[in-house]
Amino acid sequence: MPNQVLSDDALDVLFRQARSHNGWTDAPVSDQQLADLYELMKWGPTSANSSPGRILFLKSAAAKERLRPCLAEGNVEKSMTAPVVAIIGMDLEFYQHLPTLFPHTDARSWYVGKAEKILDAAFRNSTLQGAYFILAARALGLDCGPMSGFDAAKVNAEFFPDGRIQANFLCGLGHGNPDKLFPRLPRLSFDQVCTVL
Repeated sequence: MPNQVLSDDALDVLFRQARSHNGWTDAPVSDQQLADLYELMKWGPTSANSSPGRILFLKSAAAKERLRPCLAEGNVEKSMTAPVVAIIGMDLEFYQHLPTLFPHTDARSWYVGKAEKILDAAFRNSTLQGAYFILAARALGLDCGPMSGFDAAKVNAEFFPDGRIQANFLCGLGHGNPDKLFPRLPRLSFDQVCTVL
């Protein structure tokens, strides 16, 4: 059966009307919503089904306070007030799961002992999974505030001290407060970005 085109309303929710939020309402995010989010995002494609993305959900005030010293100044308030801040990380030993995730060949051997290849695949594919995370959250009625303004070395030392997982980016999660949105910024046109050969 061919893929169906989503309705304009659905496309608005996922893309056209969706915004990166800087402030939040008091509406909570449940653990079940976080589980539902993962169960949806996990189906997005990654290289050899490698799935290196790892998510640490910071819900408690104490957990978010541990993050505070790692944040750029402009990201402190929106992180501390978000119902959840997700650390989207990458597992540098993702290839250990390949016998299960990609069982029809010895894909694990593609990575063992190849640090540069591991980091390249982990970063690329966890970034893809982070994008799926945002789309899944929006599809489930949640808003996102993705952030790059943080000290990754501090985040890694605080939350992933064994070095196996490294932070990729942060994402506030909840129900956005529209009063705290900045004006919508422009996007480049098709002709500026795309070439058809």
